[in-house]
Amino acid sequence: MVMSDANGIPTAALTIEANVSEVHCIETLVDLQVAGQRSKRLIYDKAADADWLRDSLQTRNVDLITPHRRGRKRLARQDGRKLRRYRSRWKIERTISWLQNSRRLLVRHERYAHLFEGFLHLACLLILLNRF
Repeated sequence: MVMSDANGIPTAALTIEANVSEVHCIETLVDLQVAGQRSKRLIYDKAADADWLRDSLQTRNVDLITPHRRGRKRLARQDGRKLRRYRSRWKIERTISWLQNSRRLLVRHERYAHLFEGFLHLACLLILLNRF
């Protein structure tokens, strides 16, 4: 999982197991952000449409912007005005494609997770250095 700022520069990165849902790791990813780079808004896909996650992020002063899932039973908690910001989600997709330029991340050769995470952080650092 990667979190980036408005320009597509990674601010936090985390590796998780394949059998863990991403929704349960979003709070950890927000806490891992660089201290001076705390964002006020988090744009995510439909997988993060959970009221408990919205409430938890609201206590951290982070506004979750995600479209509601189809067939939602409860009332909608955001209107279409916030969802206009969802159009800028392409920036995180661009950041992920920058990370996939590193062949070592695209084809995982490392057996151990801590080595893979180290190369992930190294690739994020290289993206940061290339942007400046």
